[in-house]
Amino acid sequence: MGAEVGESDERWEFNYFNYFTEVEEHFQKARGTGLFLLSPVDWALIECWKDAGVPLEAVLRGIDAAFEKRRARKRRGREVNSLAWCAQAVIEQAQILAGALPPASGLQTAPPFSLDELRSFLSANASRLDALADYAGIAVTLRELHEQADTHYSNLEDLERRLAALEDRMIGLARSQQSDEAVLASRRELDLELRPYRARMTAEQLAMLERQYLDRRLLDQAGLPRLSLFYLR
Repeated sequence: MGAEVGESDERWEFNYFNYFTEVEEHFQKARGTGLFLLSPVDWALIECWKDAGVPLEAVLRGIDAAFEKRRARKRRGREVNSLAWCAQAVIEQAQILAGALPPASGLQTAPPFSLDELRSFLSANASRLDALADYAGIAVTLRELHEQADTHYSNLEDLERRLAALEDRMIGLARSQQSDEAVLASRRELDLELRPYRARMTAEQLAMLERQYLDRRLLDQAGLPRLSLFYLR
């Protein structure tokens, strides 16, 4: 039983810490250009897939399937400029893989950052929030996590849950201070970026994507850090 738990932990680390980078690089390769930069909507979409537990393998397969379908067309139309174009294919691949375990080969058993890097990450985020009175309580908690970094380094999944809860709290505070004009402007930008891809997504997918996009936009506008360990890059 213990071996199964360890294997599960390894899979979590591998999938989580490589998720964004693997998707970005795979999409760039499928598109045929390494210089293409993902948009805020694309990053929000990747975060939606990760949070929803869509396997990395399903995302990569979905990207390949979407581009293969496009190459098979006689008239290909405009260049693919967003990961959202692959959204439906990703969901289809996730459904195909439902119930299947991620491959055990090539797993990364150690986190892609050192203990010192973890300490620096927690300390830097605490320092950024120290300067903002409304977020002082979150800064205090981050400093406590920093002091206990040795312990948390051996259980990064639990640390990530704690950081996710702190980030939710931070977003709630930021949203309570956001003006109606800023909310309206963000929603207009979102609608403009999503318009070409709405037909490719379900209402549930769109709702998740909209929330992720608006959260990311809110933090950027407020000058607040991302607390997730993924951003320790």
